[in-house]
Amino acid sequence: MKTSVIIGGNFAGMTAALELKRKGKDEQRVIVIDKSPLFIFIPSLIWVPFGRREIKDISFRKDTILKKKGVEFIEAEAIKVDPDAQIVHSTKGDVHYDDLVIATGPKVKYDVAPGVAEHAHYVGTPIGAMKIRKALEEFKKNPGPIVVGATQNAGCMGAAYEFLFNIEKWLREQNIRKKVDLYWITPETFLGHFGIDGIAGGETMLKSFMKMFHIHFRTEVGVQEVQKDKVILTTGEELPSSFTMLMPPFVGVDFVQNSPGLQANANGYIPVTDDYRHVSLPNVWAAGIAVDVKLPFQPGKVPFSGPKTGYPSDETGKIVAENIIRVQQGKKVLKKKPWGKIPGICIMDAGKKEVLILTDKLFKPRNFAIMVPNIFYDFGKILFEKYFLWKTRHGYSQLP
Repeated sequence: MKTSVIIGGNFAGMTAALELKRKGKDEQRVIVIDKSPLFIFIPSLIWVPFGRREIKDISFRKDTILKKKGVEFIEAEAIKVDPDAQIVHSTKGDVHYDDLVIATGPKVKYDVAPGVAEHAHYVGTPIGAMKIRKALEEFKKNPGPIVVGATQNAGCMGAAYEFLFNIEKWLREQNIRKKVDLYWITPETFLGHFGIDGIAGGETMLKSFMKMFHIHFRTEVGVQEVQKDKVILTTGEELPSSFTMLMPPFVGVDFVQNSPGLQANANGYIPVTDDYRHVSLPNVWAAGIAVDVKLPFQPGKVPFSGPKTGYPSDETGKIVAENIIRVQQGKKVLKKKPWGKIPGICIMDAGKKEVLILTDKLFKPRNFAIMVPNIFYDFGKILFEKYFLWKTRHGYSQLP
């Protein structure tokens, strides 16, 4: 029996673990190490600050699901790995592996600029989303200008756009929209770049949204400093702000940074080939955000990154599981699909409206890429949320 250890248990890790056990059956021992027993559907966190979702609505016990499917779960923090000895050191002891899958997700780099950690909110964690809810209750009592956006080196633009349009909708619902100057700031070279070099018609659509909702925007800007009552941009412009929400950049987690044998890049991401196998460690694999993705475009005056969203994470988790089984069966041909050739499937919420984004490849060149607005209701994102939670709660990792 072979032992595969997966570090991390959200999109990529959960999928890889379930697929490894499903394909390997009794010949495969699968162990997931994660410090949290909860699976969080991260894309729906943008609704939590506005009361459209509670954390319990978008989370469940992943340890229970994994155990039902024959996967062992260790609730612990992985500290570092020794690739030569094939041992993971964790807060619950050492674990030996035959194959290691790194699906650790990101660490948020709050120190990207002075004041970001102290004075800006971040919607990408359950704690952060609930802090925003509390802050908005106070904001209602004394409305003022709002700054929403992404810092230099950020990659998760889509979630920031979603928050922008949701807070604009919330301001109207609270009857305080006319009292608030709303600003959007982004390092993107143009609106709707999204870290994928844009989609035909996307910039025009987003410009029309900004005009329709009376949102001021700045492109190709970074954050020099955030203060309690303003955001200072790298251009020197100072934007007044009574409430600030920013998407900082992601970097590799401490586990990777503490493991020099993994040969991670400067940002803490794992170098892999197109089959998501480590470039020089044949029994180490990476999936999801942990993967070092090479961008095919030049960011412009202000650096930014590409997106590492749920769909590519889910897909790379499946590819890794398939390839581990193939290697263990002695097969020479592995499944390959570079990150940039994974289809782009995204539903961007726009405050009870939405934009469906479909591309045959994340990065150019593409055969097709479309953005379809739904101005009536965001039922597409709701359906996707319900489907993914249902699928994952039942351990149906083989489904798309």
